[in-house]
Amino acid sequence: MSIELESTRRALRDAVAEAEHAAELARLLAAAQSRLAEAESRATEAKELSEKLSEAEERLEDERAAVDKLRKELAEQRYQAEVANWKLSSIKVARWNRLGDAIKSGKSNPMRLAKGLKGATRPVKRPVAPKRKPVAGGQAKEERPGAAFQATTSTRTLGGASFKLKPFRVPTGPNTRPHLTAAVIAEPHVEALLRYEWRQSTGFTPRDFARVLPQEVPHLLMVESVSQGPWAEELRGEPGEGLKALLAWCAERGIRTVFWHTQGDVATYAAAAELFEHRFTTDLTVGWPRLQFGVQPRVHNPLPLAGGRIDRVLTLDQLLPGHLSYPDVLTSYRWPAAVDCPPGTPQWRLTELAACGTPIGDDPDTRRAHVALRRAYSGGTMSDRIDAMLEAVGLPSARATLDVSVLLVIPDATRMEHALAQLARQSGVVQAIVIGPAEAEQRARDMLPDAEVVFRRLRPDLTVGAMLGHGLDLCEADLVAVMDPRDVYGGHYLADLRRAFLFSTADIVGKAAFYAHLRKPQATLLKQPDAEYAYLPEVAGATLLARRNALREVGFADLTDGWDEVMMRQCRQDGIKVFSADRFGYVRVREQDRWLLGAAHLVEYGSAEPHALI
Repeated sequence: MSIELESTRRALRDAVAEAEHAAELARLLAAAQSRLAEAESRATEAKELSEKLSEAEERLEDERAAVDKLRKELAEQRYQAEVANWKLSSIKVARWNRLGDAIKSGKSNPMRLAKGLKGATRPVKRPVAPKRKPVAGGQAKEERPGAAFQATTSTRTLGGASFKLKPFRVPTGPNTRPHLTAAVIAEPHVEALLRYEWRQSTGFTPRDFARVLPQEVPHLLMVESVSQGPWAEELRGEPGEGLKALLAWCAERGIRTVFWHTQGDVATYAAAAELFEHRFTTDLTVGWPRLQFGVQPRVHNPLPLAGGRIDRVLTLDQLLPGHLSYPDVLTSYRWPAAVDCPPGTPQWRLTELAACGTPIGDDPDTRRAHVALRRAYSGGTMSDRIDAMLEAVGLPSARATLDVSVLLVIPDATRMEHALAQLARQSGVVQAIVIGPAEAEQRARDMLPDAEVVFRRLRPDLTVGAMLGHGLDLCEADLVAVMDPRDVYGGHYLADLRRAFLFSTADIVGKAAFYAHLRKPQATLLKQPDAEYAYLPEVAGATLLARRNALREVGFADLTDGWDEVMMRQCRQDGIKVFSADRFGYVRVREQDRWLLGAAHLVEYGSAEPHALI
């Protein structure tokens, strides 16, 4: 009986203990639920506050954007007013307008007419075109990808020695297709390749794209397989909500979307890429359409640094230390005498170096460098690549051409075959204006089957300059070239000259540095070897390649000899830019020339063609 009583007592104590434990658990559970309810209440309040804060930020950004827009519109109106005044002033001082005024005012007075015509033919300095000024005030621009694109690192170190460079100034325009706007997500290298192909919007983020992009709704969204920046996590692995929202925003507005795989494992970006309408890749092992890197002439070009090149051959590691931004890389490309690149260097890197005129290898050979530059461009520019891409996605790729009309006056029938042979070997010629003896007409048509030949009979009563002026009225291509029937032109001559219009802002391109051959002493000379790739006061008339409208504005002087000197003087007075290209592809041939002998360097006694024609 006592044993049963003890068992009952023990069971009762255990039950009481469990009951106390259960009560404690209930109390703890109630306290936890109370704290959870309080936390949920606070979370709801925090969410409401966050939403209110976001709304306030959006309203503030909208107000700032509206103020900035108004400020820009006001600045644009002021600029357009200045442009209108400038155009009016330009019309007033234009020769044709002054001639019209002179004729009108002097039609009843011959003396006044003669005096007025004389005054109207005098050169008058044209007013300087206004430039857009930075919009004052406004919010400081944020540091976003692509927001700033200028070289900043001006010092390089080699073997303990410090070298200070004047950075290559990355141009801000113009662009190739001003009618097209693209929103671009890319890293600096690809952004540099694309930024001159269209009007470009960059720097928007997953948080603010819906506010930024409507300021200029794009025709195209192009996204690179970026590894850094605010979009990187949105693109890798499972697509982010920001990316999905951006693509939905584009779909609502009919904006084409393109994904461009340029780096990294394609599998990392595969899920995100499937959300785009079009996919391209630089990887030959991936089954998507190809969109390879190409030369961007606005940044990959032989324009030199202000201080020139150092007399040293560098390794690629010495040339491009890891800390350089891409604009600083563009400065480094132009710095050494040559670059010794190791095996395995990416082809795009070699192409960019060659396009900047830098010899590749341990020998700073300028001839080989020029051939490599030509090959880099012939491999395709970014404009060529984007043409194909736009065609694939169904957008217009229209852009200005570099087609050429050639003016060729042949005053001596004995030079006809030679002159037409020089013209026939050129590429890009769509029209040839041939002025010469009667037999030159059929011969020109036979030798130039792919070009439109416009023939005019030689007029002995006119100077060469006058005949060139008449021929200019017949030209239809965007560019006009003048060739001299006495001289020698290589097969790449016009192609090399046309290239300068891709990276310079000149209206007239030619050669101030060139080879010459004097037949009597059999001497080969080099004129102004330091005058390559530079804006200069004048170039040789026989190497002239100009924009047609600019050439019509300047005109040809009524002279047989020296018309080019008069034209260059007029260009200086009118502020027309003249650019001197490379020294190759052309030989000036004369029997003798005392002026040239005194103004050029003697290369050797022998033919000039092995030196010039490469």
